[in-house]
Amino acid sequence: MNNKPRISIILAARNMERELPRTLHTLTPAYQSGIEESDYEVIVVDCGSTVPIDREAVRGYGMNFQLLRFEDSPSPARAINQAFQRCSAEIIMVCIDGARMLSPGILRFTLEAFRARGNPIVATLAWHLGPKVQMVSLLEGYDQAAEDLLLGTVDWRRNGYELFRISALAGSSSQGWFMPIGESNCIAMRREWYHRLGGLDERFQTPGGGFVNLDFYKRACEENGDLVILLGEGTFHQFHGGAATNKPLVHPHRELFGQEYRDLKGCDFFCPLTPSTYIGAMPPQALPFVAASTSMAMSVQA
Repeated sequence: MNNKPRISIILAARNMERELPRTLHTLTPAYQSGIEESDYEVIVVDCGSTVPIDREAVRGYGMNFQLLRFEDSPSPARAINQAFQRCSAEIIMVCIDGARMLSPGILRFTLEAFRARGNPIVATLAWHLGPKVQMVSLLEGYDQAAEDLLLGTVDWRRNGYELFRISALAGSSSQGWFMPIGESNCIAMRREWYHRLGGLDERFQTPGGGFVNLDFYKRACEENGDLVILLGEGTFHQFHGGAATNKPLVHPHRELFGQEYRDLKGCDFFCPLTPSTYIGAMPPQALPFVAASTSMAMSVQA
């Protein structure tokens, strides 16, 4: 690329041979709408995969894709912070989980949010592929094979909004678009804000980083105060046996994560209550979630 990109996407992955190719496809200009290859760069961060991610395979998704490799660590925080030093753009997007496919308007509407608001924190809600959150559906027989079959029922490569039809809201986004969320797995901010926050807190060292992403999102929202939520967009988590998302609701890791947060922050985690501005559009596939979100928000106000 001759010119500096407008947005740099940091995508962290470890041992995701099955999932990462799908996620990378959702970051190509052929899939993302209203954006050109020269507008953005994708920095794939290999956080110590047992079989290293293939550099040429990553490059095959576009000249704006590159791979950085780091030594294995329980947490991706340090690798992501180091990848930030290699980013070229003024706007930084962090995707902590390479198993999460993006909807087609995320990059376009993120850039629109920065044009409209100047210096916001831009975030998306999260979904899990499958009939329920994967911590529950795995107990009912949901696995990678079932997910492969499910993905074959919709033409998501042609129209990524079809993923809404085969997904359920993640636990962190369980109350929908119009209530606070616990984290964002696709969060963007200007470089100066990443610097001001000190990036991800590298003291989080439980498997997968524990609550490191929740902490990053919470600090960003509370210290910046101008939160933009992308309406009609989201990320979709693939089943891959991860340290947090693909463990049963009752699992030792969960208490370990909570205890680490209390040890580091001196209190229990709670969702940031920063008011939201909404930017985006509404694909018809997402309308059922708008209805559910409205119902949940109205029930709280009643």
